[in-house]
Amino acid sequence: MHSREQEASAGSAGPARPPLPRELLLVAGLFLVYKFGRQLVAGHTGEAFRDADRVWSLERALRLPGEGEVQSLLLHGDTAVHVANTYYAVVHFPVTAGFLIWLYLRRLEHYVWARRVLAAVTAAALVVHLTFPLAPPRMLAEAGLVDTARVYGPSVYGPPRTDHLSNQFAAMPSLHFGWALMVAVGLIAATRSRLRWLWLLHPLLTLVVIVGTANHYWLDALVAAALLGLALPAVPRPHRAPETAGGRRARPVPAESNSLVGAAR
Repeated sequence: MHSREQEASAGSAGPARPPLPRELLLVAGLFLVYKFGRQLVAGHTGEAFRDADRVWSLERALRLPGEGEVQSLLLHGDTAVHVANTYYAVVHFPVTAGFLIWLYLRRLEHYVWARRVLAAVTAAALVVHLTFPLAPPRMLAEAGLVDTARVYGPSVYGPPRTDHLSNQFAAMPSLHFGWALMVAVGLIAATRSRLRWLWLLHPLLTLVVIVGTANHYWLDALVAAALLGLALPAVPRPHRAPETAGGRRARPVPAESNSLVGAAR
């Protein structure tokens, strides 16, 4: 009898795990909305290039560093630019999916929070994509940048006129950067290691990659960060039990035990 009560109390200490099939469908839906929702404005070529001229002029008026300064660092050698193109092509989705899987398995109290934040940022980004189609800097002749993926490979895009699987005019905001920043924020919030702040290297490296490969403007990353900044306070943070030295979450101590511990002192 006593053991059953202990099991019940231990089970009630944390949140109930959401059904895995439902979560897989929700997360898959998030990725599909991101992937296919952007195609709704794929044909707005003229508007996308007009907006690109406006963004480029605004960045120069704000005296932001030129995207070409970052790209010149990558173009010093074929290896650096190839690694950057590969990072852009293959890291984005797997890292975000791995982040959600790890939270689901190891930090359940943070999982639903992180999923909701990512969904909110993605939904807001799609609104911007629909209302502000934007050609990336690699397509803007005024920028004078190299389409590094096309020249050095690998590339996830085909020619804009024949690429029907992606919308290349959805540059703002950069969900590459927005999701990477949320991965770092989520892992910093869900862990207690002194080294957890190193997760910020992921969005920093992502920022260098998206700008250096001429897939995004600086403002694309700034708008993504702003959307995340609005979503984070809007979604309630989880209440997390403190961790022990071994990284395990400590169970709450009943009030009677606290009083006995105090009396023993």
